[in-house]
Amino acid sequence: MLGGRFPSLASIRAFESAARLGSFTKAGRELGTSSASVSYHVRQLEAQIGVALFRRLAHRVELTEPGEMVATEASKAFAALRASFVRAAEAEEGRLSLTTLPTIGTSWLAPRLGHFRTLHPEIQLELDLSDVPEDLAGGRFDAAIRNGDGRWPGLRAVPLFPSLFMPLCVPALLDAARSLGDPAAPLAVPRLGRADWWQLWYRSRGYDAGPPPGSYGTTLATEYLDVAAALAGHGIVIASPILFRSELESGRLIAAHDFVVPAGRAFWFVYPVARQRSRKIGLFREWLCAEAAAACAASADLIARAEKVGPIVMPA
Repeated sequence: MLGGRFPSLASIRAFESAARLGSFTKAGRELGTSSASVSYHVRQLEAQIGVALFRRLAHRVELTEPGEMVATEASKAFAALRASFVRAAEAEEGRLSLTTLPTIGTSWLAPRLGHFRTLHPEIQLELDLSDVPEDLAGGRFDAAIRNGDGRWPGLRAVPLFPSLFMPLCVPALLDAARSLGDPAAPLAVPRLGRADWWQLWYRSRGYDAGPPPGSYGTTLATEYLDVAAALAGHGIVIASPILFRSELESGRLIAAHDFVVPAGRAFWFVYPVARQRSRKIGLFREWLCAEAAAACAASADLIARAEKVGPIVMPA
């Protein structure tokens, strides 16, 4: 008699396979084990419930009447379970969760995502913006766009485009930027953006010291906010001409100085090595790399000029 203990899943699985295939040997092959193992698990099940499920004949087995009844219900249950796994896999492949840095996510990626959705409407995109690298092993995010050297243990990193920056401003401030090349020269408007980028820009031009502390404008949290302030005419910003290419092409921003500096890093599309065969990640990677290649082609002259400068390391 069965009592309160439920039969083991291994025994039920062995019985269902043997009943469906009509053979312990075939069931063993399907389950990756031996016919003796299947027979053992079926006997364990029969002993636990106190009912013979198979008749063992000379060269074959056949279901008893109780076995037929159990087999019908077991097959339905396993078919429903298989279907739920398929539905879960389809749902997982239909949603792509991506985390990225705020500036590239806001200024470069988000305006392009409509194109990806047009190409692949079956994939629902979720975009998270974070300055802190999220753990891709936790399952919350499928992939990320990161900035760095491309070396992250356990992750596959695909290069997109280099990090470089130069001074940008609205056309109305070009005259005010004429003395920008000398960090000690008075400047009629504030410098916007990260002070260490400005120092690196001047260091790359051969100056030992950057601009004085009082020459900077309001400190903002991210590069895209600095650019927003520059677009409002509040100063000259140090920023990526690749990420803000559309503002340059539209004429809303222009180069305040033609000197371009490489940051010694790059933007990368990253995802867990264990997920490299995921269809949705593969489709997004293919599309993203094409967009990045187009961005590099549009900024080829700037990238070439930055490469001539070479890497400049800031002193500690």
